[in-house]
Amino acid sequence: MKFITKLLRFYILLIIARLIKIAINMRGQSSGTSFIGMIMLKISPNFLRYTDNYFKKSKIAVTGTNGKTTTAGVLSHILEEQKNTVIHNEKGANMLSGIANTMALSIYPFKRFDYAVLESDEAYLTRLYDYMETDYLIVTNLFRDQLDRYGELNTTAAKIQEAIDKNSDIKLILNADDPIVVNFKTQDDIKPVYFGFDNITLMEKDVESKAPMELFNCSQCGEVLKYTKRFYAQQGHYYCDCGYKRPECDYVANAQIYNDYSIINISHGDKEFEFKTYLTGVYNAYNVLAAVVTSMELGYEDLQEALYSYKSVFGRCETKIFRGHKTLIQLIKNPTGASEVLKTVDLDSDILVIINDNYADGRDVSWLWDADFELLKGAKKRIITSGSRAYDMATRLKYAGIEDIKVIPSIHTAINTITREAEGDITVLPTYTALLELNKIKK
Repeated sequence: MKFITKLLRFYILLIIARLIKIAINMRGQSSGTSFIGMIMLKISPNFLRYTDNYFKKSKIAVTGTNGKTTTAGVLSHILEEQKNTVIHNEKGANMLSGIANTMALSIYPFKRFDYAVLESDEAYLTRLYDYMETDYLIVTNLFRDQLDRYGELNTTAAKIQEAIDKNSDIKLILNADDPIVVNFKTQDDIKPVYFGFDNITLMEKDVESKAPMELFNCSQCGEVLKYTKRFYAQQGHYYCDCGYKRPECDYVANAQIYNDYSIINISHGDKEFEFKTYLTGVYNAYNVLAAVVTSMELGYEDLQEALYSYKSVFGRCETKIFRGHKTLIQLIKNPTGASEVLKTVDLDSDILVIINDNYADGRDVSWLWDADFELLKGAKKRIITSGSRAYDMATRLKYAGIEDIKVIPSIHTAINTITREAEGDITVLPTYTALLELNKIKK
C-alpha cells in the first residue's frame, strides 16, 4: 500500500510538471531549464528517487570542469542513433534542479527508457548521488574554475570522491592524461577504465600559447610532476622520480586536428578504430574520445554515422546564421578552457567577447588575466567587448597588446552593432549567462 501511495504521488508530480509547462507556454514565456525541477524538489525532496526504475539498461553521469555538455551530448546522440531511448539534460542545466527538471518533463508513468545520460556539476554530484546512483561516471578533467564557488582543485576533487563513495558498484571512466582525475577510486577498488592520447597533431594551425604552464605536484610524494608530452594545461604524459606515472590506457588514441574536423584513431586490445568528427580543437578531441570510449564499454562500436550527424549545442562550438552572418559561438568560462578556444578563433572574423559575472558565471573575473587573450593579437578587425564586465575585458585585451577595441556593455546593442558592421563571419565568445541572453535574441 505504501509503495502504491508513493507511485501515485510521483504520477501526480509528473502531471503537475506538465501543467506548469503548459501554463507558462500559454503566457508566451519560457520555463527555462530548472524552474519546474525546482518546484518538484520543493514539493517532494525525494523526487529523483522515484525515477530510478524508469531505466532498463544503464545510467551514466558526466562531470568535470570542461567538456561535460559536449561529452554528454555526443554520448547521448550515439546511443539514440543505436535505436535506444535516452533521457539527457541536453541544455546543460546540471545542478539538482536542472536534472529534476529534465526527469519531470521526460518521464511518462508507463514508459521505461534505455539510458540516462546526466551531466552533473562537480559540486552537485554528491547531492545527486544522495537520491540516485549511476552505473558509470565519466570524469573529463579538473581545472581551476570559479574559485569563489568551487575553491581550489583539491576541494573539487574531494567533492567528486565523496560522490563516488556513495556508489557501491560504479564504473569509473577516467581521463588518464589528467594527473588529478586518475586518483579517483571506488570503495571496492574496481579498476577504472582509462582513456588518453598517445599523440595529438595540429595539422593546419599550430598555435603556441604564451601562457605560463602551471606546475602540478605528484599525488604520492608532493614533488613537481615532469612530462614527456604535454598536450594542454596538465593534460599529457606525466611522471615523477618517485615512480608515480600516468597509468596504462585501456583505450589509446591518436588525433589529427584540422581547422574544420578531426581524425581520431583508437586502439583497444587487438582492435583498431578510426573516426572523423566535425568537432574541432584539442579539447573536443578529448570530449569525443570520452563519449566513444563509454559507448564501446556499453557494447557499441559502429559509431561513425552518429559522429557525422552530431550537431553542437548551446554555445559549444555552435554555428548559427545570425542575421545573415555565419556565427560561431564558443563558451568561455575559465582560463584553461578559454585559452584552448582562443587557439581556434578565426582572426579574420569579427569578434565579440561577452563577459558577465553573475552567480552561474562566477563573481570573480580575475581568470581573464590567466587566459591567453594574447592569441587575439592578430585579429584583423576591431574587437567588441560586452556584458556586465565589458570594461574589464577591454582592459585585459589592451594589456594583451590589442588596440582596436570597442566597449558596448549592452549585449543587445553589441549584437546589433557587430551584425550591422560585419562583412563576413562572426565569432562570439560568451560566458554562461551571456550565452543564455544571446540565445534569446532574435536571429
